Amino acid sequence: MAVRRLDPVLVDRIAAGEVVERPAAAVKELVENALDAGAGSIEVVVEAGGRRLIRVTDDGAGMGAEDLALAVERHATSKLPTGDLFAIDTLGFRGEALPSIGSVGRLSIVTRAEGEPNGWEIVVDGGLKGPVRPAAARRGTRVEVRDLFLTTPARLKFLKTDRAEAQAVAEAVKRLAMAHPAVRFTVAGEHLTPIDLPAEGKGPGALLRRLGRLLGPDFAPNACPIEATREGITLQGFAGLPTYHRGTAAHIHCTVNGRPIRDKLILGAVRAAYMDFLPSDRHPALVIAIGCDPRAVDVNVHPAKTEVRFRDPGLVRGLVVGALKEALTRAGHRAATTGGARTLDALRRTLPPPGPILAAPPAPVRAPPAASSFSGWQAPFAPAGTGLGEGGQARLPDLAAPSADARAALAEPEPEALDQPLGAARAQIHENYIIAQTRDGLVIVDQHAAHERLVYERLKRERAASGIARQLLLIPEVVDLDPADADQLAAHAGTLESLGLVVEGFGPGAVAVREVPAALAGGDIKTLVRDVADALAEWGQAAALEARLDHVLATMACHGSVRSGRRLRPEEMNALLREMEVTPHSGQCNHGRPTYVELKLADIERLFGRR
Repeated sequence: MAVRRLDPVLVDRIAAGEVVERPAAAVKELVENALDAGAGSIEVVVEAGGRRLIRVTDDGAGMGAEDLALAVERHATSKLPTGDLFAIDTLGFRGEALPSIGSVGRLSIVTRAEGEPNGWEIVVDGGLKGPVRPAAARRGTRVEVRDLFLTTPARLKFLKTDRAEAQAVAEAVKRLAMAHPAVRFTVAGEHLTPIDLPAEGKGPGALLRRLGRLLGPDFAPNACPIEATREGITLQGFAGLPTYHRGTAAHIHCTVNGRPIRDKLILGAVRAAYMDFLPSDRHPALVIAIGCDPRAVDVNVHPAKTEVRFRDPGLVRGLVVGALKEALTRAGHRAATTGGARTLDALRRTLPPPGPILAAPPAPVRAPPAASSFSGWQAPFAPAGTGLGEGGQARLPDLAAPSADARAALAEPEPEALDQPLGAARAQIHENYIIAQTRDGLVIVDQHAAHERLVYERLKRERAASGIARQLLLIPEVVDLDPADADQLAAHAGTLESLGLVVEGFGPGAVAVREVPAALAGGDIKTLVRDVADALAEWGQAAALEARLDHVLATMACHGSVRSGRRLRPEEMNALLREMEVTPHSGQCNHGRPTYVELKLADIERLFGRR
């Protein structure tokens, strides 16, 4: 078969297949052009999900007649003034967007440059370019795309519903809006809730205000600022608390020199930074902006410009991981504020609807609590031997009789304890949850989850400093295992010793434990060893274990923490609260669950109709 040169219109349509796979991609290209033109305000309107109409209007620099004629030609661009492909400091650079869009639809551009007496217009219909004509226009550019994919109807079969395509358009604009908070964005059209994002100015405060409008009002109070610099690469943004997590990775946003990207390197770095804090099926919410010399990153590796390649990927990955971990450490014991809202919602669902007050049935006689359980407690009134009160009226149930250990409430809390972030312990209920009082609300703490995180952080600090402190067992603990698991433990005895767990073979199918981490003394050693053996069996090689030492420590910490069902004295509960306040990451346990929820007094009063 003979080789032939393709028709220019066909070439444009082939290019459009890479650049404009759906209406959202066309909108992205047009909005990027507006941003490169210095626009301070950008308006986007779509119909039928962008298939029938896309209109992007900006107040940027605009173009003259000669520039407009060249703008719809392939490989013609104003964004490479020196022709250096390694110094690209704009969002668009390929020189294919406008001719590609014009080849698969009806493209109309009306523009006017600063100082021009009039504007200019050009129309490209299915790849056929019309002449440049004078037109009435204000400063800036208006681009209209009608009947997208008119010349490639097969592409229409692969589009989703108009609503889904419209939502994709809105998402594309939102990502660009996050990267450029100083620009006003408006989005309107069918199947869309109108979006109007005012210009926020510059600086971290402007970015946080823009993120609050895009990610919801809960993001700002649950985010930590990020700021780091290393070898000419800067990193700024906001990272959501680990307990403020999401079901998908769609809430991880990253920009490089103002360009929104979805890069595997960045996603991997984010997962590594949050590995200690999130359940395996949950993802963080965060926004990070990377700035660097254009020569340090290749933005020309993907037709849709959604991926980049860094000259030193290890440097970038280390910067992202380190900055995120430092930000989460600075957050200290903070947990997501949404935990209290979820608790109140759950309480509201369980409250009965308002209705008439019915006479209560006679209450059963309840014996007073044993003195050994509630030493010093006395009921305000003693239960009578009958279920009726004076006048034969039905008696109210004895609400004064407690159903849990209330010993923490016997003494009046210290005023300075009430001013602490987690307050003063007042009670322990169901032998697992600590109720603490603050100046303006109450805190409910899961004692096992909280102590598990505290032990884990202590073990990590010891390992990083001088090695984990060990305690010699007076009598070695012999643990029976599957022979393969016993051999696996013996083979990695050196690695386990660095974690404070000293084991040695004790015949076929058994190991002897001679030393354990001091923080785990008194724990269930047999269960601990079996869980560690399971981890070794899962990862197999020592190299994999070395990479997951923190996970092994987390397994150990679970067995050394205060167990559910253990009663704590008031001083023990308060000591646990104070240690949580000074321990980083204590707002979530090793499995990513929150260790406490806080309820504000005003919210509780509204729950009972007091406000």
